[in-house]
Amino acid sequence: MVLNKNTEFCCCHFVTMKAPIFIRILIFSIVIQFTACNSAKQSLITPSKKPKRIIFLVGDGMGLSQISTLFLQKDNTNSFKRFKTIGFINTQSGSHKITDSAAGATAFACGEKTYNGAIGVDMDTNSKANLIEKFSEKNYVTGLIATSSITHATPACFYAHTSHRRNEFDIAKQLLKSDVDFFAGGGRDFLREMSAEMQLYNWNIDTSDEQDWKSITFHPDSKYGYLLSGNGMRTIVNGRGDFLYNATKASLRYIDNRKSFMMIEGSQIDWGGHANDYEYVFAEMKDFDKTVGAVLNYAEKDGNTLVVVTADHETGGLALKPASYLDVDGITHNNYDEVEGSFNTGGHTAALIPVFAYGPGANEFQGFYENTEIFNKFLKLMK
Repeated sequence: MVLNKNTEFCCCHFVTMKAPIFIRILIFSIVIQFTACNSAKQSLITPSKKPKRIIFLVGDGMGLSQISTLFLQKDNTNSFKRFKTIGFINTQSGSHKITDSAAGATAFACGEKTYNGAIGVDMDTNSKANLIEKFSEKNYVTGLIATSSITHATPACFYAHTSHRRNEFDIAKQLLKSDVDFFAGGGRDFLREMSAEMQLYNWNIDTSDEQDWKSITFHPDSKYGYLLSGNGMRTIVNGRGDFLYNATKASLRYIDNRKSFMMIEGSQIDWGGHANDYEYVFAEMKDFDKTVGAVLNYAEKDGNTLVVVTADHETGGLALKPASYLDVDGITHNNYDEVEGSFNTGGHTAALIPVFAYGPGANEFQGFYENTEIFNKFLKLMK
């Protein structure tokens, strides 16, 4: 018998005839298996659930070695172990084989390969629509948090368009006029003279050095900005405290139960790499990891939140090598029970960067792809 689209009908019709019982059992088995195969094929092409909230965390300068430092802790517990979906991105910019943060973040925010130094513009300095503009058109609440100035390269690419990252006063003006609803970070120096713009665009701006994040009450129709330093914020080692974690927890209350997009940057992992300071990098990684954990806890409880974690590039060429020691004869040996950080550059590198995803739509982020695809994947999930 030949199986075709009418097989089920033919089989049922045949079974109603006075066929031997073993023939009827055989026919029913074929029908059941055929139906099961069709169902399995249908399940493979069923679109996955779309997220209501997208939280994008960027560890600036964070490569695999930086992430590996978390696995060297004595308790060996970190938030990255909770991810099951992982991909890799190529980070080359439109002008160089090694990107800077501006071109890297423009790729994320605008889906465009551009020159190093560009903020939200293409190779010809034409403005390109960014994710916050795209999401705001669909009535999403949007926000940004960074441990740098909020006008620094990575956060700036999500709301501004200018020919160079150094134009921070222009970037600050664009922030106040933008579709951003919530921000927290450094940058008082660039917004100090803009009280009129703050009032015009209905901002509630707090420039206190400290915040009691748990006591803040948010009104859903208001816009909030928190500027906790003149430029970049202090390092973890120098007393920044739990700013990134606490501001992130506060932002989750602000976006809760609403369609939303947030970008949260651990900015100073990059700065530690530039300084070739292993302790600086490690401290900033632990701070970023704690924040990732808070977001994952929220997403697990919520069920409608996509979490994506990646980096714009790796910084410092960090290697985790065995510690060395001299024996009594002055001969150098490797101690494979101890690890120390070693850097081979004070700049960025061209290493592939991992992407971690959790929640509805996470499977979109598997595989190897260009950094610009982050933008396209977010828009696909929005639509």
